[in-house]
Amino acid sequence: MTVAIIMPARNEAAAIGQVLSRIPRQIDGMPVVPIVVDDGSSDQTARIARQGGARVVRHLTNLGVGAATRTGFQAAQTLGAEIVVTMDSDGQHEPAEIERLVRCLVEGKFDVVIGSRLLTPRGMPITRFAANLVLNAVTFMVYRKIVSDSQSGFKAFSRKAVESLELRSCGYEICSEIVGEIYRKKLRYKSLSIKAVYTDYSKSKGQHFLNGINLLVELFIRLMRRV
Repeated sequence: MTVAIIMPARNEAAAIGQVLSRIPRQIDGMPVVPIVVDDGSSDQTARIARQGGARVVRHLTNLGVGAATRTGFQAAQTLGAEIVVTMDSDGQHEPAEIERLVRCLVEGKFDVVIGSRLLTPRGMPITRFAANLVLNAVTFMVYRKIVSDSQSGFKAFSRKAVESLELRSCGYEICSEIVGEIYRKKLRYKSLSIKAVYTDYSKSKGQHFLNGINLLVELFIRLMRRV
């Protein structure tokens, strides 16, 4: 069984090497393969990722984190991975917690495990905490389903789950779309408490105000289409 780690990345040369160096090479005997999806970077992200042992898939232009995640899922399926983990490449997620997500997925026989920052929000900037509560509410309005951290990019999926997801999002709204797919496909899931790492760098690389507005617009468009 292979564990694929999907890492969407755009201009992450300053951080991605360190993040890759801390990803476990195996989990309970299963080999771990990082897959970096370089989403139109203009720096040395791809070169540093390869040096760090990752397989690199490149978008010639910036298509968005949703598109990069979808490309990563396709690469993981081509690899034949039985377990797929998505995580940020800017250092916001603690690589040591990959093992916890994978073990929870396997031992609990879940289809998806969502790493939730909101279960233990200590150290999380209050603005990020409030914004995520709002996006949880909007996600519920659109999909009539809710999880504790709808915008978490740190998740573990079984092969069955990856193959069943029908995703179309190109931007940050992909996290909410995944929540909708979990319920639509009746996948078994669990929210697992994680600690997000908020450095000056990771905060500067997170969702900015305009990204948040775009995300809300995309979700409301989906709501109107459903209505």
